Amino acid sequence: MLGNIGLLTETTRPVKPCAPLSHARPLWLSSARRELLLFGVFALLLLGLGIGLRDPWPSDEPRFALVAHWMVEHGQWLFPHRGHELYPDKPPVFMWLQALAYLVTRSWRVAFLLPSLAAALGTLALVYDLARRLWNHRSALLAAAILLVTIHFSYQMRNAQIDPLLLGWITLANYGLLRHLLLGPAWRWFAVGCFFAGVGVVTKGVGVLALLLLIPYLVARRGHWRRLALPNGGWRWAGGLMLFLLPVLAWLLPMLLVARADGDPQHAEYVQNILFGQTVHRYAAPSGHLHSPFYFLGIIVVDWLPLSLLLPWALPAWWRRLKRRDARFLLPLGWIVLLLLFFSFSPGKRDVYILPALPMAALALAPLLPGLLRRRGVQRAVLALTLLLATALTVAAVLALHRHPAWAVKIEQSLAPQIWWLLLGIGLAGLLIAAVTRVRHAPLGWLLFAFMLWGMYGLWGYPMLNGDRSARDVMLHARAIAGPDATIGLLAWKEQNLLMADGPVAEFGFLAPWSRQYAEAVAWQRNDPARRWIFSLDEAMGSCVNRQRATYVGHANRREWWMFRADAVVPGCVPAASDSEDADDAP
Repeated sequence: MLGNIGLLTETTRPVKPCAPLSHARPLWLSSARRELLLFGVFALLLLGLGIGLRDPWPSDEPRFALVAHWMVEHGQWLFPHRGHELYPDKPPVFMWLQALAYLVTRSWRVAFLLPSLAAALGTLALVYDLARRLWNHRSALLAAAILLVTIHFSYQMRNAQIDPLLLGWITLANYGLLRHLLLGPAWRWFAVGCFFAGVGVVTKGVGVLALLLLIPYLVARRGHWRRLALPNGGWRWAGGLMLFLLPVLAWLLPMLLVARADGDPQHAEYVQNILFGQTVHRYAAPSGHLHSPFYFLGIIVVDWLPLSLLLPWALPAWWRRLKRRDARFLLPLGWIVLLLLFFSFSPGKRDVYILPALPMAALALAPLLPGLLRRRGVQRAVLALTLLLATALTVAAVLALHRHPAWAVKIEQSLAPQIWWLLLGIGLAGLLIAAVTRVRHAPLGWLLFAFMLWGMYGLWGYPMLNGDRSARDVMLHARAIAGPDATIGLLAWKEQNLLMADGPVAEFGFLAPWSRQYAEAVAWQRNDPARRWIFSLDEAMGSCVNRQRATYVGHANRREWWMFRADAVVPGCVPAASDSEDADDAP
């Protein structure tokens, strides 16, 4: 009886207030405030260098930017459009933010990347703040740093896809829940966590997974774990969970009411697809990206470098703390396990599905990092990673420049030949950094190498690769061929073609079969042959276009593009369906 009372007293003991940053023990500099400011600038540069130097790139970026562009130009905010067709694959929140960013900046090159940048910086700030409240400034700063330079995080957060924004919402939801469950009672933060879990749902459906944190919390509460808050108040729990539905209903009800009121069958089909086809059906019976149940283990080992290098030391340390019933470890680690299990049960898997687990992994590592990064084995592993990657880039670049092997020639067909000079520069910079930092300062060396890699890629690589990857060059060439006053009809187009099109264009549907698009395009061209050109993917023309009379436009996104006028059309010919007709850059 006395033992239970003692345990209950320790469990419910008020959490010690977080020390002011001015009194925190610094890690490198003389002031914790200066360290935090320096890290913020470092993170902004690492993630933001290159913004404004490129247009959206496939696979997903042109799709979302095109939808956002259509919202601004045509006011189609509730029902997203990809050209004249509805786009039912994703809810519109991410595209809303891109459109709003454009209204502020008036530059699509800047606006389309801003939601991801804001989500990345916000995630780093949340991980730092929560780790500092749970442990201390030094652990928190290292946790934010290891998250920033983990390859999966750095790469994905520099892209304009939905998953970086989803990571931001889920991390904010986790932050609010953990402030309540570990540092509470804090009912306002619980409400914040539930609300942004709902925002995650209307961003990509799976934001509800943040609420899985309540499962390890219930386990910890039932088992009288240490460092756990014990808030009471049943109506407050229910009220917070109701807030989860608020953003969902704020989007869902207007959409349903409009679809019901206008009677448009396309809107009814959109509602059916977005609510069921892209959620339940896609999870239970996906059509692509089929992998084994152990797929995500490989992603953690490779994509989570260098964080994954710490796991052989971290796993035993976590196990010891779990045996001590420390809830600060059970909640984030238990949530990661539940997230992995949820996505592993589905046959369809992509690496980005487990991206939201990274911040929680960094949080759980936070108190271990000051000791781990001083271990000789960890330092050697990080140095080996830096040397391996830098050497591989250097050797590949030298071979490509001097020997021109077949694999290099194949790569040059899709990328500019100057790519090898970029890789050579990054590789040599990495080797120099490794030589200077050596084993003792290997973690700092990886930090510097990551900065050089992403900085050079953004400032040098973006402008170099943009013309081909964004289809800007091929669309400018198409306009030069057609002239300023002609209208270009797009056949078998990709989102980047319509997005980068210069001057008047027409399109005949994105998902429509190529044969139907071809028939409509030829009929459209026949009505005004003097001022209408057709821009087409090579395969979509089949044998129905005389290439001797057509004009080759160029190569972009691993595809060949042509333009032709009415005199190049073979009368009465209908192109045969192609096996690659339904292929896309990525779902």
